[in-house]
Amino acid sequence: MSLEQEINKRKTFGIIAHPDAGKTTLTEKLLLFGGAIQEAGAVKSNKIKKGATSDFMEIERQRGISVATSVLAFEYKGKKINILDTPGHKDFAEDTFRTLTAVDSAIVVIDVAKGVEEQTIKLVEVCRMRKIPMLVFINKMDREGKDAFDLMDEVEQNLGLQVTPLSWPIGIGATFKGIYNIWEKNINIFSGDNKQKVSETTKIEDLSSPELDALIGSNYAENLRNEIDLIDGVYPEFDMQEYMNGNLQPVFFGSALNNFGVRELLDAFIDIAPTPQSKETDIREIEPYENKFSGFVFKIHANMDPKHRDRLAFIKIVSGKFERNKNYYHVRQGKNMKFAAPNAFFADKKEVVDESFAGDIVGLHDTGNFRIGDTLTEGEKFSFKGIPSFSPEHFRYINNADPMKAKQLEKGIDQLMDEGVAQLFTLEMNNRKVIGTVGALQYEVIQYRLEHEYGAKATYEPFTVHKACWVEVENEKSEEFQEFKRVKQRYLARDKFNQLVFLADSAFTIQMTQEKFPSIKLHFVSEF
Repeated sequence: MSLEQEINKRKTFGIIAHPDAGKTTLTEKLLLFGGAIQEAGAVKSNKIKKGATSDFMEIERQRGISVATSVLAFEYKGKKINILDTPGHKDFAEDTFRTLTAVDSAIVVIDVAKGVEEQTIKLVEVCRMRKIPMLVFINKMDREGKDAFDLMDEVEQNLGLQVTPLSWPIGIGATFKGIYNIWEKNINIFSGDNKQKVSETTKIEDLSSPELDALIGSNYAENLRNEIDLIDGVYPEFDMQEYMNGNLQPVFFGSALNNFGVRELLDAFIDIAPTPQSKETDIREIEPYENKFSGFVFKIHANMDPKHRDRLAFIKIVSGKFERNKNYYHVRQGKNMKFAAPNAFFADKKEVVDESFAGDIVGLHDTGNFRIGDTLTEGEKFSFKGIPSFSPEHFRYINNADPMKAKQLEKGIDQLMDEGVAQLFTLEMNNRKVIGTVGALQYEVIQYRLEHEYGAKATYEPFTVHKACWVEVENEKSEEFQEFKRVKQRYLARDKFNQLVFLADSAFTIQMTQEKFPSIKLHFVSEF
């Protein structure tokens, strides 16, 4: 198979949603359809005490939430699908933002009862900013919830999307009969009272056919005809180019738990979702079909296997073909490296691969060489753009609770910060360490992982900061900059990459600082 054919087989997407919208369940059902797993971990049965396939960190099992992005791959209808299942919980949003740099499209999952929620709005904003094509899946249709038209309005207004339904529910909750697939012109209905089985799909080319009445009853049939008429009048027709440009979002309805509407979603996804896309670097745009390999690190995960203390750097391949045991150039460090055991993923199962292509995600064993955002090439010097650190929202001093374990604590903090779990700031004045996170729950995760993975104990102290601002200055020797450093010395720190950061205690302080020191620019993201 040629390089181009291999790359065109690949579809890499992220699943984003508010916690509890059913994102991990949907991921599992997609894997079931792909034949990658035999039973779903989320089966509501006391006999099966498996954890969900994509949640493999101990703390995730205890809490029932996803705190790290999982990479899952499977084959379906001749295509290779790579799914990045992201944390929905807002305290882990930064991991999700970074993961969205590695996807070519996204599926947004919305709970029929709760509608559009806060975290969904933030994540969709990131996708819109990056013009990522999105599909919307409205989940849990077997439960009582909002009217389908009301939900479509909500999605348009709250998420700022232009939507068009490609499937439509017949009834809802207790009266939920099934799904009319607008994309393929067929109907799927439940068989049996328990709503666990889907009957054979029935092709319905013409909705005015009496066959529809026989299939779902005349009341439901009449209702469906009226609703489809309304859809034709109100919503735009699906347009491939508009979808690819991120301007039109198709909507599907279903119930992931009951396997309902998932196949329709997957089949349409296979037809319309983009193959690997080009990506900007600091010098030029990189096309996926270029012969030479390039890729970037979007995530680092330590201790996937606690017994072996291993760290994996997740690399999104942007162009060409990655080969095992071949020398590649690490741009930031300016040195060549080769990898004897690159991994492909299937949830917590990993296998060594000899070659991977643009669009794939590979895991490289890392002894501390990689940071988030690092670029690997076949020798060309460029760096991929758009993988910034955001200003944290919570800040605390971190203290060593066991002086005998100072080395372990230092190593643990160092590795966890490389993973992008949180950000470390070292105060210039007294070298005290401050940890900044997007959400308060991250502090628990850090404490838990330091103790269980590194044998180190840490305590926290409050530290009042409103925002971390990265400092940009043209002339470091200028009087203005020296004065700024003298006045603000208590609030100046260095981040992990030795960039100067001003830890401002309020929005007012930031405003006053910018007025008083006009030549000094303050940024809320580290990539400026």
